[in-house]
Amino acid sequence: MKLSVVIPSHNEEGSIAQTVRSIQETLDTEGITDHEVVCVDDASADRTAEIIRGLAAADPRVRYVRSPYRNGFGFAVRAGLDVFEGDAVAIMMADLSDSPEDLVSYYRLLQAGYDCAFGSRFMAGGSTIDYPSTKLLVNRIVNLGIRVLFGHGYNDTTNAFKAYRREVIETVQPLLSHHFNLTVELPLKAVVRGHSYAITPITWRNRQTGVSKLKLQEMGSRYAFVVLMVFLEHHLSRGDYRRGASGATHRWRAGRPGARPAGSADALSATGQGEGGDADRE
Repeated sequence: MKLSVVIPSHNEEGSIAQTVRSIQETLDTEGITDHEVVCVDDASADRTAEIIRGLAAADPRVRYVRSPYRNGFGFAVRAGLDVFEGDAVAIMMADLSDSPEDLVSYYRLLQAGYDCAFGSRFMAGGSTIDYPSTKLLVNRIVNLGIRVLFGHGYNDTTNAFKAYRREVIETVQPLLSHHFNLTVELPLKAVVRGHSYAITPITWRNRQTGVSKLKLQEMGSRYAFVVLMVFLEHHLSRGDYRRGASGATHRWRAGRPGARPAGSADALSATGQGEGGDADRE
């Protein structure tokens, strides 16, 4: 299973090289050599593009992509999703906030047969390092509201760092979000359209260089729009956009899984959980 990693990058000259190298070193160490890192330049005004081009020249598994859309996190991710070549794709941040070791856990879950791999910083085993207190409070309120609306048992929907099989990306089209609300649109559409998913604890750390691009005061109505759009689809479309009945729709709670072939008898043991068990609930 070839893995693509899409990294939207806007003015990340201080961290993009280390981000790419740490991802590649970890994947190679774990034997996941069939991968590509797609770095999407989101109208950077610093040396980000130059650095990515240098990384791409040194390793053909690194790709430089200039977003053809106007500036915006959602547009940059969509540009990467337009061109990735793998059987599965993960979205990671360029600021070293996401752990490459957690990316390996995602890969193992997809390899076990799940359609989506979701991480949670707020379940047992998950953690955050130096999370700004105001953002943390807003995060918990927003995620609680989403969890109540959709009843999916997942408490970190807004986190951008997730992974999907290629068919999921095809199923959730068209994507509409221009900004960070894409982090909500992608997983919610995947869930309501019938894709299976596993949830595993992850670690997040605050950036050490550069500045955050997320502006809370600008995103409230945009998050609300996407959540309500998918909520209405879920309850009013009568399943018009849901994938075939053959797809698993159960949710799963996972630890850090070992590799399992997709469709094997041991696939469920990759998470140590079965259908309807206590691990399906918070």
